[in-house]
Amino acid sequence: MAVSSNHEWTQKVAAFHASPSHFLASTTAENFVHDLLRVLTDEKMGENIKLQILGILQEFPTLLLVSSQSARRAVESVFNLYLRLPLAPKTLKLKCHLLLSVTTIVIATDDLLSDEQTLKNLMKQLLDVACDSNDHKNGVTFRPLRTVACDCLREFETCYPGLLSGKLELLSSLQRREVTPLHQAYTLLYSQVLKNAIHTVAQAHNAGGGTIREMLERNEDIKWKGREKQQELAAVTVTTHLSLFPSADETKELKSCVSLLLEESFLLTPAAQAVLLRELAQVVLMVHSLSPAMFRSQILRLFGTMDVSLLHTMLYMKATFTDSLFTVEDENLLLKRLVGMAQHPLLGVPLKLFYMDCLLHFPENRPLSSNLQENLPVLFTSRMANCLFPTLFNDSSTMLGRLNLLSLVCLENGVDERGIAEIFDYLMSLYKLVDISGSRDRIVTFFQAVYIFVSHFYTNEEYMAELTNRMVQLYDKHCSLAPHMINLISSTQNLLEDCKWPVSLAGALQKLIVELPLQQLPPNLMWHLKVLARVAKEGSIPQKATVQFLLIVIRSCNVCGMGDWQMGNAVLSVCRNILHCQNLEPIFRDLADLLQHLHLWFQDIDVQDHAHFYYALLTCLSTDKLAGIVAEGSGNCSCTKIRSLSLMSESAGSSVSVLPVKHPILQLIPIPENACPTVSSAGEASEQDIGEDYLGKYLGQFCDPGFASTITLTFHLGFVEKVDPHFHKIFTILLHFDLQSSHYEPLSDLLVPCLLFNKKPHAFSLVFKPRSPFPFTLHASAIFTTEDGDTYCSQLQPVDVGFPRLFLPLPVPLSWPPEVKVSLFTKLWTSLIQNGSSQSILSRFCFKMVQGPLCELIRLHFQKYVVSQHSQPESYKVFLFLPPCINVLFLLEQIDDIVKVDIVTDNWKLLPFINSYLVDMTSKN
Repeated sequence: MAVSSNHEWTQKVAAFHASPSHFLASTTAENFVHDLLRVLTDEKMGENIKLQILGILQEFPTLLLVSSQSARRAVESVFNLYLRLPLAPKTLKLKCHLLLSVTTIVIATDDLLSDEQTLKNLMKQLLDVACDSNDHKNGVTFRPLRTVACDCLREFETCYPGLLSGKLELLSSLQRREVTPLHQAYTLLYSQVLKNAIHTVAQAHNAGGGTIREMLERNEDIKWKGREKQQELAAVTVTTHLSLFPSADETKELKSCVSLLLEESFLLTPAAQAVLLRELAQVVLMVHSLSPAMFRSQILRLFGTMDVSLLHTMLYMKATFTDSLFTVEDENLLLKRLVGMAQHPLLGVPLKLFYMDCLLHFPENRPLSSNLQENLPVLFTSRMANCLFPTLFNDSSTMLGRLNLLSLVCLENGVDERGIAEIFDYLMSLYKLVDISGSRDRIVTFFQAVYIFVSHFYTNEEYMAELTNRMVQLYDKHCSLAPHMINLISSTQNLLEDCKWPVSLAGALQKLIVELPLQQLPPNLMWHLKVLARVAKEGSIPQKATVQFLLIVIRSCNVCGMGDWQMGNAVLSVCRNILHCQNLEPIFRDLADLLQHLHLWFQDIDVQDHAHFYYALLTCLSTDKLAGIVAEGSGNCSCTKIRSLSLMSESAGSSVSVLPVKHPILQLIPIPENACPTVSSAGEASEQDIGEDYLGKYLGQFCDPGFASTITLTFHLGFVEKVDPHFHKIFTILLHFDLQSSHYEPLSDLLVPCLLFNKKPHAFSLVFKPRSPFPFTLHASAIFTTEDGDTYCSQLQPVDVGFPRLFLPLPVPLSWPPEVKVSLFTKLWTSLIQNGSSQSILSRFCFKMVQGPLCELIRLHFQKYVVSQHSQPESYKVFLFLPPCINVLFLLEQIDDIVKVDIVTDNWKLLPFINSYLVDMTSKN
């Protein structure tokens, strides 16, 4: 592309990061990668720009390297640049990023595993860098390069487990010799390779004596064969059937390796220690002759740790080795430690919640059950729990977490009336805060606390009855809490299927609402209707009082006269749920009167129609059929096709009038252009005008915004090859088009009267108005009606509109003779080169003529756009115009068997498409 300066590349990189998909819509991934690699090798470009470009390759390898060839070219280019750069302080940072980029591309794309030579060279380079122990060869300055090499090797071992198992002796030697801060990187690399190597040996059931010793002393070439796909190595657990029983000598050697790593673990950072201990724990778990007791000194050291990762690792080891490593005293001490950390004043809320979660999922030595849900450990006492009683000053997350913990303690202790009473009193404290000044956070916290209380104590009828009364009183004072009440009823009902409390609460709310005086209803009527709609879903709650209440409301409160669609739809929601969930016999007459009154008097035509529809269903269908029609989601059932009216409600659960078709039955076929699409001329010009400034006159035409601004393409709409006979005759076809591109104006829908199978397809034209003339994909869907009256929706196969379909002939008056067009071409060429615009660009493309003369190629592709031609040497001037106002000029000249194509355009962003078009065109030569 025509971007060469550091500033322009900075802007381009920023544009890519802002929206990669939008950026690639204006170019191709291969062309963009080609430009990135070219800039990397450009010595004039600054190091900062190159690092940004390498960052793009590291972050988006799968998006940019879409083929194995592009991935291979990128790896070769980046790796060769790494090898060419001298090892100097000035190039150190760039070399580190180059090495990291190559590793990222190889692992992310997984397309280079067949290229063993490149991979061997890469691994050799990584190992050579890593072998510079203690910076003896290159000095301290180049230590970052060794760090990157170790990280890359470890990443390869992670993605391809066992890859480096043939280098265990070398890695062990490097780990032991390293005394710089990089000792941590070598230790983590060696421990991971050791664990993966033992896992590989354990999987080989025929592993005989001497296998472990041979593995530890191995120093072979890295073998890539048989690694076509990245493997996933699951963590080893107690239930994993992998075990090794090495000889005493081998056990001694392996124990020596593990002990050495454990002794040096305190030199590592907490996060690195956690990783190391997990790796070694899996080693001990696979080798049965190794005792978990070798971790004892580490466990004692970790009891006082403040680091979360180390504490989590300790819990992992406890779950893995249980009483083989932890005594009862250790278990009790660890529990007290977790309780203390869960209330530590200097810790943040996330950490406190983590420690409480550890208490609820504590890995006991001898658990009473294998349930993985929240359970309190046996050694967790009420005294420990008292330290975690919530207060009103706690944040909501801590408050709810502690409430859940204490509720579990009460359940574990059996019928502890005192504990339940204390928890209920705390719940009532939250209730008072919401009642006095209900901020959103307080309201949400209170309802979550109620949910927790109900989930644990729903069998205690005394407290449940009291809670119901309090919730009804709260709703009576604050009707805007209706959504929270509805959510609480639904959530508790989903959690506890056999719990009667949600239904009890719903019935109590219904009783409160239907007994309210009429003068109190108008301000909160919408909230009441929402609650009644939810109550109507409960088949065990009679709805006669609700229907009579609604009749009184619509007759006395001028609801129909106001004609509020939202209010009417809320009433219909109640009716709909009654139709679906209730026994209609006791309320048939009242419900019919209600629907009839809405149909006759409500001042909104949509509500009238739906009320009439519900009335027709109520009076004409049996209960089972009616419930099936109005059930939420019934429109997706193939057996129920309601096309006359959609049943609109709050939940939008309605019978759908348009039925989907799984497979496309229609297709769009572009009609090849016998003549290139034409544009309206600007008007005829006299011969005297031609001698004037016709370049200015040509450019002046574009002052009219509508001049030559559209492209007309013609398509056939027809059937695909295999179509169900049910769709052989379709009518009233509505085509909806979607370009999914911001480079074009949206297209209007198109109506086709009918389409018959085995008849001529329907031809139509679409007018595209580009903002930028880039190739695009036309997506379309069709809604149509079949012969039996059903309406269907079908997606059509996308149609790709290529770059040459966007070419238009030169938009000049028809009276301009050819000589003027040649002169216009020359003057515009010179103007675009000399005006110094950042958009204009001169480029060159060369190709070799393999068969056939150049004139044949011109005749096939550019005949309509040629403005002049010469024979000695053979050359052609081609003038392409792309709306709204972009010019592309080609000067083709043949020298021997080589054709040189000079390109000038006033929009450099088109160069990737021009290049791709020329490559495709000449490859067919």
